[in-house]
Amino acid sequence: MSKALAGFLGGTCLLVASPAVAACPVELATYAGQGGTMAIEFRPTSASVTVTNSFRFLAGERALDGIVMWTAGAARSWGIVMDGCPEGDLTGAEISECTLWEGVVYAIDADGKVGLLPAEGQPAPQTLILADLGPWLSQSEAWRAAGSLAEPWDVFTLSGCQE
Repeated sequence: MSKALAGFLGGTCLLVASPAVAACPVELATYAGQGGTMAIEFRPTSASVTVTNSFRFLAGERALDGIVMWTAGAARSWGIVMDGCPEGDLTGAEISECTLWEGVVYAIDADGKVGLLPAEGQPAPQTLILADLGPWLSQSEAWRAAGSLAEPWDVFTLSGCQE
C-alpha cells in the first residue's frame, strides 16, 4: 500500500473512541463495516500454535468464522474467513473449499500509523483493512446465494469492546 493511500485511509477512517474502547484489547474488540451491515467480533483464541487471533465475521443474518495466522518468511497477519468448514483437523483442500476470503489484515492506529494486526493482549487498532475482502466476497457463490447482503467492503472501524 502506498504511503499516500495509507495516509488517506488513516485520516478518513479513524473513529473517535471513548477511553474504554481505546483501552480495549484486540481479542475483545468489535468493528463495524461501512453501512452497518457487516461487523467483526474478535474473541479469545484457544491455545493454538498457528492461530494468533479469532473472530466472527457478521454479515446480515450470517455469522462466519475467521482466523488470523502469521505467514512464514515475510511476516504478515494473514486472515481467513470461512463458511461451513467441517470440525476437527482439516486438509488444505477442505479448508480451500470453505474459504470465502483470505488476505492480509492491516491495522491503523489512532495516530494513522499503518501496521499489521496486533497479537492478543495488545490494544485494539482504530481501523482494520481486510485487503481485497470486498472483491473476494462479491465473487463468492456462497455470498451471492445469500441474497440481499450489502456490497462488501474492506474497511472496518472500532465500534466497541466486549465485556
